[in-house]
Amino acid sequence: MKSPRFTRIALAAVFGALMLALVGCGGGDSKSSEDVPDDAVAVVGDKEISKSQFDALIAQARASAKQQKRAFPKAGTPEFKNLQNQGLEYLIRRAEFEQKADDMDVEITDKQVNERLEQLKKQFYGGDDKKFKSSLKKLLLTEDQVKKDVRAQLLEEQLYKKVTEDLKVSDKDIQDSYEKNKSQYQQAATREVRHILVKTKQKADALHTQLQGGADFAKLAKKNSEDPGSKNQGGKLTVSKGQTVPPFDKAAFSLDKNELSQPIKTQYGWHIIQPLSEVKKATTTPLPQVKEAIKQQLLSEKKTKEMREWIDGLKDEFDVTYQVGYAPPATNTTSTQTNGN
Repeated sequence: MKSPRFTRIALAAVFGALMLALVGCGGGDSKSSEDVPDDAVAVVGDKEISKSQFDALIAQARASAKQQKRAFPKAGTPEFKNLQNQGLEYLIRRAEFEQKADDMDVEITDKQVNERLEQLKKQFYGGDDKKFKSSLKKLLLTEDQVKKDVRAQLLEEQLYKKVTEDLKVSDKDIQDSYEKNKSQYQQAATREVRHILVKTKQKADALHTQLQGGADFAKLAKKNSEDPGSKNQGGKLTVSKGQTVPPFDKAAFSLDKNELSQPIKTQYGWHIIQPLSEVKKATTTPLPQVKEAIKQQLLSEKKTKEMREWIDGLKDEFDVTYQVGYAPPATNTTSTQTNGN
């Protein structure tokens, strides 16, 4: 279903997910004041956030929930108040970003907005303008509103790029991370084996006798094994050292190739095990093969940290004055969760 997924991009509240994840709720120098214009919910620096803008955001969130058949919090409940706080916080951050963009010579052109919008139409609606407009109508959105939201997203992307563009990761950083997390790049020893799992020792002994007499292992496994993951393959499976229960693991990696085990008891029942290959030794992926991946991960982490600190700095730079009744509760919580993009 394409349209609900598109709302994650079209709705301004969701466009601000990165900012909210980075900074949590609550501004810097915030206060309530009767001096805020009657038609505004807050003033951020030199920008007003209008009541119509705020109400539209909440209405869009309600429409999105309805379309996706999700419950929407009732007015007056703590959940509804929390939603209002999040929506207002997003609009505040957006106003701050717009003012910082002017200071940092970041500009988004109409051409960029239109190109991104066409990409979204193609991605979610196959370029069908009629389907696109129908979806907007259900979400109580106009195309002009979506363009403003697209512009906000592009602006956020460009600010992120500008704030983090000089960050680098050294070879030493990469080497240190590799050594610290070396276990992530290790592959355990493996071996191809086959086994038959049954519930009782009596049945395991009987099958073991048949196998010693030359019976076909694969046929017996298909007929008798209680292991649904391997029985149809004649009992075959590849096991990694340390990844199966200890009695099974010990036998699988200590028996000689083609040697038949005695019946072995585990928590799952009784096994008869036969290795089919030599043990493939444990390996560690060399640094050169994972160097670029480590570099990108470390760079993403650095960028996230840098952007979070930059956004935190906006709290000290912009005064936020709220209309009476709209100020969110004070909080010192700062989230550290982010998509890092």
